[in-house]
Amino acid sequence: MIPNIYKGEYRLLLVFPLALVVAAVLLLPGLKLGVDFRGGTLITMQALNSPDADLMESELLAAGFDADVRVYEGELGRTAEVEVSQTDQMVRAEALKREFAAQIEKVAFLEAESNVNESVAAEYMGERAKLDGMADEMFALGGLNAGASAYSNLNRLQDRFNEAYMRVSDLQLERVMKIVDRHIEYTSRSATTVSPALSEHFLEKAGMVVLMSAALSVVMVFLFFRTLVPSIAVITGAFCDLIIALGAMSLFGIPLTLPSFAALLMLVGYSLDTDVLLTMRMMKRRGNPRDNAFDAMKTGMTMSMTAIVAFFVLFVVSMITHVSTYYEISAVALAGLVGDIFATWCLNAVMMIYYKERMSG
Repeated sequence: MIPNIYKGEYRLLLVFPLALVVAAVLLLPGLKLGVDFRGGTLITMQALNSPDADLMESELLAAGFDADVRVYEGELGRTAEVEVSQTDQMVRAEALKREFAAQIEKVAFLEAESNVNESVAAEYMGERAKLDGMADEMFALGGLNAGASAYSNLNRLQDRFNEAYMRVSDLQLERVMKIVDRHIEYTSRSATTVSPALSEHFLEKAGMVVLMSAALSVVMVFLFFRTLVPSIAVITGAFCDLIIALGAMSLFGIPLTLPSFAALLMLVGYSLDTDVLLTMRMMKRRGNPRDNAFDAMKTGMTMSMTAIVAFFVLFVVSMITHVSTYYEISAVALAGLVGDIFATWCLNAVMMIYYKERMSG
């Protein structure tokens, strides 16, 4: 029979979750963003040979590309993946696109005004010169042999500008593939590109989801318990679980992508579930708070071990099939579930026991 871990000096249990949280916070700066959140290109190939991934990465880096190369055996044979971060050219092209869109509206208005009022002609020429400068820079980035001054019609200039913008990512892909083709023989190839604008959109939406879920969780917990300390204990446990999971992602090199972000949100819900289970047992049941906490722990650990086994199976499947989505979800879930054990039963439980013993006198 498992002894009651809350007998004796139970407050020493705080050492374990606090140590994990401190370590996780120190590891957070090393957390990598995946293509979904930082932009870039993912190239997947069915390879016929086994290339030197390290050599490819060094050559791509020398050419100005921050790349991650992976080669593995899967159900469809040998697969090679080249993940390239967005380049300075792509970032600049995205900035130019936004600036150009705002500037062309201004120029179009001044052009119409100048036709009826000669006093705005000088302002129009100045703003048109700025617009032409933006277009010329985009033409250079897109490799187009064109000059903005050749396009007196703003609609034609905008079409040409958009063509150059679309060519920027194509040129980057061509430069990457020149290096890749020297190392990999492949039967098929696919490329997925996430633009800087789309990655910013994903980050913005992810931030909104986190803020909204956190706010709703806080409100619901306080409405449910209507007591300050138990509510703080529940929120603290969930927050620590999330920090520990993020630290584990940084330690094991798991990038923050849409699948891993979904796993993090799932962990927040699971952590709230175990924390509410513990708090409900201790708030509603009479008797020794330490016994009540231990009784809740036995139920909660059964839930946690079931979930751990399920995600471990998914983790094994991801290792066999090399499906990155399975790997990211299962690895993040496993790290978070282990962290939840310490956050709930060594942090939240200690806070609740101390609170109940102080309340009882």
